[in-house]
Amino acid sequence: MASSVKGEFDRYYALCYSGHIMKNDKVENFIKFLGTAGARFVVSTQLRASGGIWICLNNVNILVDPGPGSLVRVLNSKPKLNPAHLNAIYVSHRHIDHCNDASIMIEAMTEGGTKKRGSLLIPYDALYQETVIFPHTMNYLPAPPIILKEGEQYPINGINLITPLRHKHPVETYGCILTDGKIKIGYIADTAYFPELEKAYECDIVIMNVVLLEPRPAVQHLSLPDAELLITHLKPKVTLLTHFGMHLLRSKPWELTRALEEKTKLKVIAASDGLSFDLNQL
Repeated sequence: MASSVKGEFDRYYALCYSGHIMKNDKVENFIKFLGTAGARFVVSTQLRASGGIWICLNNVNILVDPGPGSLVRVLNSKPKLNPAHLNAIYVSHRHIDHCNDASIMIEAMTEGGTKKRGSLLIPYDALYQETVIFPHTMNYLPAPPIILKEGEQYPINGINLITPLRHKHPVETYGCILTDGKIKIGYIADTAYFPELEKAYECDIVIMNVVLLEPRPAVQHLSLPDAELLITHLKPKVTLLTHFGMHLLRSKPWELTRALEEKTKLKVIAASDGLSFDLNQL
């Protein structure tokens, strides 16, 4: 009986990673939201999923902030996503809603550790002070994790990942910019608002973590008024808001972003779980 179960598992495993039931190999450019939950209550109740963001630029696949349920969201995605196609996993900071599934996603990226591939990019304090990564999974990578620093660039299969500045958050936190030289995608991770953000993320597309409906000085997260200020200064072609807290969710972010569009005269989208944004439309 045990050998029969193992045989079925092996056949399913091989089928998954051969790509037959996952996404095909054509070149794609997209941003896929595997979850849009922000703040502990929304994450712990899964009112919104918390799987992070999958960015595919010129067929280079980077998983950003794989929170709780990331692997499940990847495998249940429509169209299908193949974790073995990942080139890198990016962890902006050590909070559990941004890193909980990082270890299992390393295992999935490396096919259970059988194939050394991919990179892990992560802040120093998330790895060497109190690690959020199971140590054995780092042995599956072809090289040691890349430690993020302010103002650095990291090449990933022809794509440049830039960490323009350290954010203002209770732990070491970095947003990033992805570029192929033609398009720039900015990810403003968790942070309090500060003026330097207005120049650091001048991109074609900006993904912005907006937890709060109104500013709360004691909470180092962006609010909707902060988002409006940043959008007005950055003037991206498209802004994608995500990582919503409870008060913002109750206020219907899709309606709030419609009002933002009217006010700023710029394209603003409230991301939803499973939303896929086609970069080719730019």
